[in-house]
Amino acid sequence: MISQVFLASFLVAVALAFPPEHIHHAPHPYKFGYSVKDHHGEQHREESGDGGHAVRGSYGFTDARGIRREVHYVADHGGFRAQVKTNEPGTANQNPAAVHLVSDAPYAHGHDGGYGYGGLGYGGLGYAGYGGLGYAGYGGLGYGLGGLGYGGYGLGGLGYYRYGY
Repeated sequence: MISQVFLASFLVAVALAFPPEHIHHAPHPYKFGYSVKDHHGEQHREESGDGGHAVRGSYGFTDARGIRREVHYVADHGGFRAQVKTNEPGTANQNPAAVHLVSDAPYAHGHDGGYGYGGLGYGGLGYAGYGGLGYAGYGGLGYGLGGLGYGGYGLGGLGYYRYGY
C-alpha cells in the first residue's frame, strides 16, 4: 500500500515538473471566397484579414427575379462598417447605425401582404412574410423578423441572425 502511495506521489511530482507548453500562435493574414450560380440565382462571398487588425470583405446575391444585394464591410479598430447596395423594392436610401445603404429601388410605402400572394411573392415581397422581401419575413427584407438580413437585426439591421452576430 505504501509503495502505491509513493508511486502515485512520484508520478504527480513528475507531471508537475513538466507543465504543458502554451504555444501562442500569432495571427496570420488570410483570404477566402466563393461564388455559386445556379437556376435560383447567384451567391458570393469574399473576405480577407491582415493578420489580426482588420477584416475586409463582401457578400451578396442575385435571385432568379433579378433582385440583388451586395454588402461590403470592414471590421477594424474603428468598429464594424458596412455598405449595402441593393435594388430590392421597398428599400429607400437610409443609413441605420454604421451602415451605408444605397438602393436603386424607388421609395415605397410598405404594406402587409399577409400570408398569401401579396405583391411579388408569398406575403408581400417574399416567401411567407408580412410585407418582407425574404423567406418568412415580417416587415423586413430577410429571413425572419425585420431588418435586411436572415433573421433581422444583425449587423446593424443587416445581418444573418435575429439580433446579430
